[in-house]
Amino acid sequence: MEENNEKAEIYSQRIRAGKRTYFFDVKSTRSNDYYLTITESKRKFKDDAYSYEKHKIFLYKEDFAKFVEALQSTIDHVKSELLTEDVLAELERQAQQPAEMDDELKWE
Repeated sequence: MEENNEKAEIYSQRIRAGKRTYFFDVKSTRSNDYYLTITESKRKFKDDAYSYEKHKIFLYKEDFAKFVEALQSTIDHVKSELLTEDVLAELERQAQQPAEMDDELKWE
Protein backbone atom coordinates (compact mmCIF):
# COMPACT_ATOMS: atom_id res chain seq x y z
CA MET A 1 0.00 0.00 0.00
CA GLU A 2 2.82 2.44 0.83
CA GLU A 3 4.35 1.80 -2.57
CA ASN A 4 1.08 2.85 -4.24
CA ASN A 5 0.92 6.06 -2.16
CA GLU A 6 4.45 7.04 -3.18
CA LYS A 7 3.69 6.38 -6.83
CA ALA A 8 0.42 8.34 -6.68
CA GLU A 9 2.01 11.53 -5.29
CA ILE A 10 2.99 13.88 -8.13
CA TYR A 11 4.02 17.10 -6.37
CA SER A 12 4.36 18.32 -2.81
CA GLN A 13 4.94 21.69 -1.21
CA ARG A 14 5.18 22.67 2.44
CA ILE A 15 4.56 26.13 3.88
CA ARG A 16 5.46 26.92 7.47
CA ALA A 17 3.23 29.56 9.04
CA GLY A 18 3.97 30.11 12.72
CA LYS A 19 2.64 27.19 14.75
CA ARG A 20 1.02 25.69 11.68
CA THR A 21 2.37 23.95 8.63
CA TYR A 22 0.40 23.58 5.42
CA PHE A 23 1.03 20.79 2.94
CA PHE A 24 -0.16 20.99 -0.66
CA ASP A 25 0.07 17.58 -2.33
CA VAL A 26 -0.97 16.69 -5.86
CA LYS A 27 -1.84 13.03 -6.22
CA SER A 28 -3.25 10.80 -8.91
CA THR A 29 -5.84 8.09 -8.78
CA ARG A 30 -5.42 4.67 -10.32
CA SER A 31 -7.14 6.02 -13.44
CA ASN A 32 -4.62 8.90 -13.70
CA ASP A 33 -7.04 11.56 -12.49
CA TYR A 34 -5.48 14.33 -10.40
CA TYR A 35 -6.56 15.83 -7.09
CA LEU A 36 -5.08 18.07 -4.45
CA THR A 37 -4.91 17.49 -0.72
CA ILE A 38 -4.44 20.48 1.55
CA THR A 39 -3.33 19.51 5.04
CA GLU A 40 -3.05 21.81 8.02
CA SER A 41 -0.84 20.49 10.80
CA LYS A 42 -0.65 22.14 14.22
CA ARG A 43 1.99 21.14 16.73
CA LYS A 44 0.62 20.85 20.29
CA PHE A 45 2.34 20.22 23.58
CA LYS A 46 0.54 17.86 25.97
CA ASP A 47 1.75 15.58 28.77
CA ASP A 48 5.42 16.51 28.29
CA ALA A 49 5.33 15.53 24.62
CA TYR A 50 4.48 17.03 21.25
CA SER A 51 1.64 15.80 19.12
CA TYR A 52 0.20 16.99 15.83
CA GLU A 53 -3.40 17.85 15.08
CA LYS A 54 -4.14 17.45 11.37
CA HIS A 55 -6.99 18.58 9.15
CA LYS A 56 -7.21 17.62 5.50
CA ILE A 57 -9.21 18.84 2.49
CA PHE A 58 -9.47 16.86 -0.73
CA LEU A 59 -9.96 19.06 -3.79
CA TYR A 60 -10.76 17.38 -7.10
CA LYS A 61 -9.62 18.80 -10.45
CA GLU A 62 -13.15 19.60 -11.63
CA ASP A 63 -13.50 21.96 -8.65
CA PHE A 64 -10.12 23.75 -8.95
CA ALA A 65 -11.45 26.84 -10.78
CA LYS A 66 -14.45 27.27 -8.45
CA PHE A 67 -12.22 26.84 -5.39
CA VAL A 68 -9.64 29.39 -6.57
CA GLU A 69 -12.38 31.88 -7.51
CA ALA A 70 -14.12 31.55 -4.13
CA LEU A 71 -10.83 31.76 -2.23
CA GLN A 72 -9.71 34.88 -4.12
CA SER A 73 -13.12 36.51 -3.71
CA THR A 74 -13.06 35.82 0.03
CA ILE A 75 -9.52 37.18 0.41
CA ASP A 76 -10.44 40.29 -1.60
CA HIS A 77 -13.48 40.87 0.64
CA VAL A 78 -11.40 40.59 3.81
CA LYS A 79 -8.77 42.97 2.41
CA SER A 80 -11.21 45.58 1.11
CA GLU A 81 -13.94 45.45 3.76
CA LEU A 82 -12.44 44.19 7.02
CA LEU A 83 -8.77 45.13 7.33
CA THR A 84 -7.34 48.54 8.16
CA GLU A 85 -4.84 50.28 5.89
CA ASP A 86 -2.08 49.65 8.48
CA VAL A 87 -2.76 45.91 8.50
CA LEU A 88 -2.87 45.84 4.69
CA ALA A 89 0.47 47.66 4.52
CA GLU A 90 2.01 45.11 6.89
CA LEU A 91 0.63 42.24 4.79
CA GLU A 92 2.12 43.80 1.66
CA ARG A 93 5.47 44.17 3.41
CA GLN A 94 5.39 40.51 4.45
CA ALA A 95 4.43 39.48 0.91
CA GLN A 96 7.63 41.08 -0.39
CA GLN A 97 9.69 38.69 1.76
CA PRO A 98 10.42 35.24 0.31
CA ALA A 99 7.86 32.62 1.32
CA GLU A 100 9.07 29.77 3.48
CA MET A 101 8.27 26.84 1.20
CA ASP A 102 9.85 23.45 0.98
CA ASP A 103 8.97 21.14 -1.89
CA GLU A 104 11.46 18.49 -0.76
CA LEU A 105 9.36 17.24 2.16
CA LYS A 106 6.25 15.19 1.83
CA TRP A 107 3.38 14.65 4.23
CA GLU A 108 3.06 10.97 4.97
